[in-house]
Amino acid sequence: MKRGVATFTLDYGKCPPWLFQRMVKLARIITVAVVERFGPDEFLERMSDPVWFQSFGSLLAFDWNASGLTTTTMGALKEALFGLETDLGIFVAGGKGKTSKKTPDQILAWGRRINLPEQKSRRYAYLSKLTAKVDSALIQDGFQLYHHNFLFTKQGGWAVIQQGMNTEVGRARRYHWYSKHLKDLTIEPHSAIQSEVTIPKVLNLSAKKSLPNREGTVELVKHKKSLFYEIRRIKKHGDQLTLLDLSNEDFSDHPVNHQRFDQSSLNRLKDSGVPEMFTKQLEDSVRNLVEKSVDNFEEVLMTPKVGPKTIRALTLISEVVFGSKPSYDDPIRYTYAFGGKDGVPYPINKKTYDETIEIIEKALKKSSLGHDEKEKLLRRNEKLFTKSS
Repeated sequence: MKRGVATFTLDYGKCPPWLFQRMVKLARIITVAVVERFGPDEFLERMSDPVWFQSFGSLLAFDWNASGLTTTTMGALKEALFGLETDLGIFVAGGKGKTSKKTPDQILAWGRRINLPEQKSRRYAYLSKLTAKVDSALIQDGFQLYHHNFLFTKQGGWAVIQQGMNTEVGRARRYHWYSKHLKDLTIEPHSAIQSEVTIPKVLNLSAKKSLPNREGTVELVKHKKSLFYEIRRIKKHGDQLTLLDLSNEDFSDHPVNHQRFDQSSLNRLKDSGVPEMFTKQLEDSVRNLVEKSVDNFEEVLMTPKVGPKTIRALTLISEVVFGSKPSYDDPIRYTYAFGGKDGVPYPINKKTYDETIEIIEKALKKSSLGHDEKEKLLRRNEKLFTKSS
């Protein structure tokens, strides 16, 4: 099963209530059927496959090529599982916009509700933050994350569905994670990536090709004096220090080209002409790195206040000092049943949609899951067929 990234056009429309209600009901039926037949981990694995996820969202009748498929499908799924989470063994945290920022808190709240060991709950919350940082700071492809869902089980399985937008190219990109088979959370965690758009010159520190550069970054942070005070040897501009002058071979233009560090003291950054907001952010990230003991790249990445700009600056310094160039390659590498929200490829047929839900319900009630599982399904999920939302 392939997992990775899919890229779609930005969708500014809204899902009409009559469609969302049907999406919730059909999503509930499909999820219960998959979980009862194959188990919760199989459902997480299918959700982490961009092709299966795309088919799932399209089956629910949302636009197959629009960014809204991700947010609406996950919203419908979260609503569909409401009240069934404990029975099915699948828990969903997070969502779109401000809700995405609440994901760790929602994970911890679920942990308390289902008596999950505190260590496991905190691990899940940490993984939520880590996956977001990897797809925003290690893979700097110009897509700003605005949607994040963390799905998990009590047994230890987890998956992440998150999406970023790039308004310059008018596209959104979806990132899929799944816990199974992951050996390193920061090295090529997406085993396969789909995309209709390739972004030139993406700083991809999750690539194996970037490992030497990452090792150099860790060494720089370990030897903080050399990094922050003696690095002025690289290049001087009067009483200021420019980290690196980039050539057009890597970027036609890049924000780090305009970022300078005061060579004498971090406290004098405000006098260097750097914007106030950037200066405060830089001071916080550098101070946290100086005060923290790190042993590996993941610890550098997860240092508080360290984001894409700091990671990018450290990477460039590492390239100059150690000659280890990171990867600048973009890490990129379905089906309608009822129509699409915007009438593509044809308008949604409400009657067929409702009849299909009714047929599936009847089939599940009769024998769709086999002799041994039929009674269990009816007994454990009676509310599946009575909840109308």
